Amino acid sequence: MRNLKPIYILLGGSALISILTLTVLLVARLFFTIDTLLILLVPLIVGLSTYVIFHFFIKQFITEKLKVLYRSIRKGKFNHSYSDDFSLGDDVIEKAEIETQRWTEERNAEISKLKEQEEFRREFLGNLAHELKTPVFSIQGYILTLLDGGLEDENVNRKFLERASKATDRMTAILEDLDQLTKMEVNKLDLNITSFDIKELVEESFEALEVRAKDKNITFKFAKNFDPVIVSADKSKIGQVLSNLIGNSISYGNENGQTEVRFYTMDDIVTVEVSDNGLGIAESEIPRLFERFYRVEKSRNRHEGGSGLGLAIAKHIVEAHGQTINARSTPGVGSTFTFSLDRGKFKRK
Repeated sequence: MRNLKPIYILLGGSALISILTLTVLLVARLFFTIDTLLILLVPLIVGLSTYVIFHFFIKQFITEKLKVLYRSIRKGKFNHSYSDDFSLGDDVIEKAEIETQRWTEERNAEISKLKEQEEFRREFLGNLAHELKTPVFSIQGYILTLLDGGLEDENVNRKFLERASKATDRMTAILEDLDQLTKMEVNKLDLNITSFDIKELVEESFEALEVRAKDKNITFKFAKNFDPVIVSADKSKIGQVLSNLIGNSISYGNENGQTEVRFYTMDDIVTVEVSDNGLGIAESEIPRLFERFYRVEKSRNRHEGGSGLGLAIAKHIVEAHGQTINARSTPGVGSTFTFSLDRGKFKRK
């Protein structure tokens, strides 16, 4: 019964009433004189009348009910010609069930997405508060110490003011990176695309980060002696990506470790790999690496590294170039970050 179309139910009901009417007339003929033509016409007329009457009322009933349903679940404006096109011969109930199921799935997906966004928002605000709380508390402690008499002690005041200055610099870096990332998400990133040698750009990043690397005795190297590798991209923005990746390899690398850069060229794509032999990252953590402030290990010293937004910024920059950035890692062995760029044309100097 569930899969029967409404029109079949009406036809069956009308036929049943016609048969009942015919049966009544045949029984009545045993006691009364009834014309044979009348016996044939009356059941037919009753059956047709029943079909027409019930078709009209059921059609109106189902149409109105479905209108209410569709007004509730449809995003667009309701089509007033719907009732004119409506036919009980169509699988209207089945269609209504399909539409309702689709609507339910869409709403469930929206609810799940909203829950994920709410969870992300809660975690993001918590992480942001923690990132800012560390330097703020440091500054507060230094100031209180100076007010309690340290200001008059020449051996203390300069040292504490320098530490407060560093904490202020860290807080400023967090806010600047957060502001930059927000602008990237709200507005389309403007790129100044040129052709340049990314090998030279990596060497510049090595030089800029050399002092930090020496503190942990980390060496920089290329996987081999590469020829110039020409890419087509925004040089300044890609320099920022390289600084973030190489800087992370220092922050989370092992003492006496190394950071290695490798290039692969295939057709019109250049792939850049930045690898280290540091702590490594669990596979379950990798999908969240490029989230704002996400820390793989909660126990890591938050004074290490930058603002906690470097990978999120790198992801936006690479994606603005129409390319992708990924990571792979093995705990205790090291991590490799890979991003791709369009191959550029070599220009003779």
